Amino acid sequence: MSVPLSILDLAPLVSGGDVGDALRRTLDLARSAEHFGYHRYWVAEHHFTPGVASAQPALLLGQIAAVTSRIRLGSGAVQTGHQTALSIVEQFGLLDALYPGRFDLGLGRSGQAKKEALRQTSSFVETEERVVDGLLIPKPFSWAPIFASDRTALAASLLAQPGAEPLGLDEILDQIGGLLAGPYGDGKGNEVTAVPGAGADLQIWLLGSSGGESARTAGARGLPFAANYHVAPAKVLEAAAAYKESFVPSASLAKPHLMVSADVVVAEDDETARRLAAPYAHWVRSIRTGLGAVPFPSEAEAAAAEWTDEDRALVADRVDTQFVGSPSTVAAKLETLRRVTGADELLITTITHDHADRVRSFELLAKEWAG
Repeated sequence: MSVPLSILDLAPLVSGGDVGDALRRTLDLARSAEHFGYHRYWVAEHHFTPGVASAQPALLLGQIAAVTSRIRLGSGAVQTGHQTALSIVEQFGLLDALYPGRFDLGLGRSGQAKKEALRQTSSFVETEERVVDGLLIPKPFSWAPIFASDRTALAASLLAQPGAEPLGLDEILDQIGGLLAGPYGDGKGNEVTAVPGAGADLQIWLLGSSGGESARTAGARGLPFAANYHVAPAKVLEAAAAYKESFVPSASLAKPHLMVSADVVVAEDDETARRLAAPYAHWVRSIRTGLGAVPFPSEAEAAAAEWTDEDRALVADRVDTQFVGSPSTVAAKLETLRRVTGADELLITTITHDHADRVRSFELLAKEWAG
């Protein structure tokens, strides 16, 4: 196929497993991904999520770097609303000092995006599902009720110091860029240097789920951009268009570089893949009800769960846009995603209850894509 494949990993817990199991499986998958020929291996940042162990990307990436040698590693994404620019630069500067030239610093807006969603609650527009040149664009999902919940407020109170306000995206990007270039000055003759961090060889990415600030800022600054079809499939075309329309060449990037994510499960045949993917709806329901992703259930546990019509509607956009099937089935769907979005790269995420099935899914897809 014409574009590289990369991996996004959440270090997912499964029912019956624990955090140690999840992290050891991530290390094994990263080694396998390098052997299979994947271009990048990114890890997410999620907090207070019972079924996700990737709470601290930099710490996890250091462990992955130690067991791999070539594959490019990165964050998908560091949540800038919860950290200072200095802490981000020091963490990734340390990684680059130990494993030079291998890291992508993927950044997301987190705290800022939550506030925006709450402000837009009254103006949320539910457009109809449509198919664009073979790609399903479902109805959008509004996160505003979850962001407004007491549980989210509790989590937010623990993710930042009292009274702290996240910097705007442009401001934190300016600080990160200045600290990486080093030394960083205040315009009055005072300078400080981030050690480690200054001079680190990092590629900065922005990630986004709509055509809003992240997409347009990535374009205006000449940065690569990752659009989340697997999280917000309804907004992927909007995000891709906003990024490309706003793109201005930079010293590091002469033309837009768009990566688009997709949730997939691959097996030897369509029927087996559908069986392995069956628990996905149950897992998404736990996210969409505001409790955070539960440990990924077994097929038997998912089959025993009771569902209402409201439950099915709650997860329909994610379930309907998951690419499930044999290698040829999934490769064809990914090619449609690439063609319609104009992606230069695809970012694949896969969760199954059994680790061997997950590794096998990535192996089968890599072989089909290369062939």
